[in-house]
Amino acid sequence: MAESALIVIDMINSYDHADADLLVSSARDALPAVVRLIRNAREEDIPVIYVNDNFGEWRSHHGEILETALAGPHADLVDPIRPDENSLFIVKARHSIFFETPLGYLLSQLGVDHVVLCGQVTEQCVLYSALDAHIRHLRVTVVHDAVAHIYPDLAEAALRMMERNMSADIRKVDEVSF
Repeated sequence: MAESALIVIDMINSYDHADADLLVSSARDALPAVVRLIRNAREEDIPVIYVNDNFGEWRSHHGEILETALAGPHADLVDPIRPDENSLFIVKARHSIFFETPLGYLLSQLGVDHVVLCGQVTEQCVLYSALDAHIRHLRVTVVHDAVAHIYPDLAEAALRMMERNMSADIRKVDEVSF
């Protein structure tokens, strides 16, 4: 059974929302590290779990979310990190990857006690997900160069909070060990 899982947060995105213009540049900067993380996890047989917003489309499923994102103006941010046939996918409706999703159950079934978080948005979904992982007694690693932000100052504050208040291990992609 796996002890670690890579969780890719909200990267399957059409960037059709109010803060998208502020987010796209940071997502573009984080993309190479996210690609490396996914590749490394797959090579080590570490579960890769995509947890993604449904963007208010309650009838949507992971395939439809992916198709919509790939049809959008920033498909170049989605195509390199698309889920493969072994990837797991959970749809969420709020900021935390745990809020009313089956993620906690899935992690327990996989024997996961360590989550490696990447994706977007550092000062929102990544922060709240790290907190929820921490209160579930999971070890948390946040990959600093594989998370995207809207507001750089809030992202830096969020990373400090995750490290200080949640005992998160803040690392760069090349320092991550699963």
